[in-house]
Amino acid sequence: MVELSPYLWAIAAGWIVAQGAKYIIVALKTRSISHVRQLYLSGNMPSAHSATTIALVTVIGLKDGIETGLFGLASLFAAIVIYDSMMVRRSVGEQGLAIQALIKEGASKVLVPRAAKGHTPLEVLVGSFVGVTVGLVVFFATK
Repeated sequence: MVELSPYLWAIAAGWIVAQGAKYIIVALKTRSISHVRQLYLSGNMPSAHSATTIALVTVIGLKDGIETGLFGLASLFAAIVIYDSMMVRRSVGEQGLAIQALIKEGASKVLVPRAAKGHTPLEVLVGSFVGVTVGLVVFFATK
């Protein structure tokens, strides 16, 4: 049997835990289990972008050391992804909501586009905490 890399386990587990948490949070808030789209949509609590990249950085740091080039590269990658999800995509999402409102208000025949959501700082913080936790679990489980 081929053994899956702890780095790949960290990525998969970080994403699954964060997206699963999004689904559970929305299901509890709405008291409905019909929000399956939360399993793959961007935005909301916690940030899967943060959870996934921080889980990978955590495993790399523990397995290879924080003085390695790989850790530095992974940290840079995580910082860019997190910055993008919190600053760029969040801004684009807000613009998308404004465009939707203008189209609806003007009773335009233009189809209302989907507005992708980014993340708030709190969603990023919680996603990062999820990532560290998942990274630790994966590291010790695959040691």
